[in-house]
Amino acid sequence: MTTLSSPKAATRRRPFNWRRTSAWVLLAIAIAVSVLPFYWVLRTAFSTNGSLASNSASLLPADFSLGAFKRVFGLQTASEAIAEGGSGASINFWQYLLNSLLFSSITTAGAVFFSSMAAYAFARLRWKGRDGVFTLFLGTMLVPPIFTALPNFLLVKNLGLLNSMLGLVLPYLFMTPFAIFFMRQFFLNMSREVEEAAMLDGAKHWRIFFQIVMPNAAAPIATLALLTFMGQWNEYFWPLLVGTSEESRVLTVGLGVFKSQSPQGAPDWSGLMAATLVSALPVLILFSIFGKKIVNSIGFSGTK
Repeated sequence: MTTLSSPKAATRRRPFNWRRTSAWVLLAIAIAVSVLPFYWVLRTAFSTNGSLASNSASLLPADFSLGAFKRVFGLQTASEAIAEGGSGASINFWQYLLNSLLFSSITTAGAVFFSSMAAYAFARLRWKGRDGVFTLFLGTMLVPPIFTALPNFLLVKNLGLLNSMLGLVLPYLFMTPFAIFFMRQFFLNMSREVEEAAMLDGAKHWRIFFQIVMPNAAAPIATLALLTFMGQWNEYFWPLLVGTSEESRVLTVGLGVFKSQSPQGAPDWSGLMAATLVSALPVLILFSIFGKKIVNSIGFSGTK
């Protein structure tokens, strides 16, 4: 005689997994720690300077206002800015933004293009001393940028390129070790069959590179371009050395100037956080759109 077991008896309760729960708790803490500074920037940007000190523990904006963004964009008069805790000094935000866009775009285009050509030469062409030169290139990644800042500055100064866009982009315009390494790994894993067939048809390396290799490398090139653009957008020390005039100053340096305009002995924290938020928006938008592509392309195989 068979007995029918109840659904409750048939369903076994899974034991509580402490490791999984602990991992989720640690992940939640890490996310909170990462997001909190950005949230605090938002909270400060939408507050007024006069209310920040009296409501320092509040998680919501203290006396919600858009005055900080108006000061950044130059939409307030000097008297209105001073009344809301600003310095009243003007900041050429749009000029700084344009300079940052030009600096980041030009250096990204040059670095990606020339680094791709160098990576193709290291991956596909056979010439004496190739591996030694590539090792030397990788070794330069161990040299801190501060060591090359002074020689580059003297060179740009002797060329008369201070306070010019060419002087800003020149040290970053050509190949970089990381970009060469990144693209070389992809080219090494690409199938040679199509290239060999093109060579049999009489195609030279230049044609193969531009018509076969580059189209197939669209994904890693886009990833490298985005990573390079983000790095150049946040560059501060070199633009500070070379671009000291109003016409050549980039946004990161402009934020320092904005902070130095201290009204009544205290920085304009609301305006500074508003300017920081606006300056970070292009990178945040790009990363939100192409972030998944970056993660997927870091471990690409390159096989088709």
